[in-house]
Amino acid sequence: MTVSYAPIITSLLDNDLYKFTMLQAMLHQFPQTHGVYRFRCRNNKDAAYPLADIQKDLEQQLDSLCELRFLPDELEYLRSLRFIRSDFVDYLELFKLKRRFITVSTDDKGRLFIDIEGPMIQAMFFEVFVLAIVNELYFNALSNDSVIEEGQRRLDAKVALLHQYAEKQTQYGQDTPPFIVADFGTRRRFSRRWQAHVVETIHKAEPKIVGGTSNVYLAKQLGMTPIGTMAHEFMQAFQALDVRLRDSQKAALEAWVHEYRGDLGIALTDVVGMDAFLRDFDLYFAKLFDGLRHDSGDPYIWGDKAIAHYEKLKIDPKTKILTFSDGLDLEKAWELHQYFKGRIRTSFGIGTNLTNDMGITPINIVLKLVECNGQPVAKLSDSPGKTMINNDTYLAYLRQVFEVDEPE
Repeated sequence: MTVSYAPIITSLLDNDLYKFTMLQAMLHQFPQTHGVYRFRCRNNKDAAYPLADIQKDLEQQLDSLCELRFLPDELEYLRSLRFIRSDFVDYLELFKLKRRFITVSTDDKGRLFIDIEGPMIQAMFFEVFVLAIVNELYFNALSNDSVIEEGQRRLDAKVALLHQYAEKQTQYGQDTPPFIVADFGTRRRFSRRWQAHVVETIHKAEPKIVGGTSNVYLAKQLGMTPIGTMAHEFMQAFQALDVRLRDSQKAALEAWVHEYRGDLGIALTDVVGMDAFLRDFDLYFAKLFDGLRHDSGDPYIWGDKAIAHYEKLKIDPKTKILTFSDGLDLEKAWELHQYFKGRIRTSFGIGTNLTNDMGITPINIVLKLVECNGQPVAKLSDSPGKTMINNDTYLAYLRQVFEVDEPE
């Protein structure tokens, strides 16, 4: 179905910022932590052809990926970021992904399996690369001139929308918080070149709205702000580190504060659900962190809960920010901005709908941490279907400890 072609990943900087920030924290505080990651396609039945068909090309791409090193100008760029420490860049100068930590297999149903197992300071850095490679290999077989034309038509419509929103912003005046959108689309992009085209296009069209990207390489190339703090795996890892399970969220937040001392102050809330998160997010953390990130569940309910929590703690919500990043497009982001404006600041990370809106059904692929230091770890998502673990006993225990009900 596919044919071998040039390497998809050509720079280790072609990764999301939060991989670097989590890697730095793990290297400094928990360098011996061991992780196991599993790949899953959540909508195999919607795929145009079996993902097993890309196995050979995927193996070759992984071989190529594991030959890459950071270039001197890339290291200098990382040194220029205030929150990246010099000793971490020294580590990255020696860094190289190890091929032995990642294996690929298939089954008789045409499903693709990818397993990563090794030190987390190696294993955690594979995820975004692997997902981007799988996506590009899959869509390579489906791409043609008409697909690119449709993608461009949809991109032009997005640019027109951005112009409309920018005009409305000027009408609201200076007192209204800005509408801020960032590209979060590296892991599920149509291709590396298409993501670069999309991000450059929308940034040039409305730089005051689209000023940031999670992709560090594109941020460097386009002079944009690299965006990102932590992902679920960072919080999940603490379920297996040397703290009580009930204290794992607080330990993760404390470790983050210790590492970044006020930088990168957006906390992820849905590792064990918003309600359980807020029980741990007391006045101490609420003052230390700049805001919260939404990644599952109803965003309106979630935002209202966040505002109510700040108000209960006697913190003015207008001094905080909510970042939304779950299944957004520009229209949904604008509607959320309208709903919350005047109450709290907002920002939006848009992924698939920016970098893979081509008129073809995207594949919903994930690569999640499932074990840490020999123990199961899990995410109790606020959205059904996002929980990924094969250990029902541990899942039940996690629900009990954090007082999370079974989904209906």
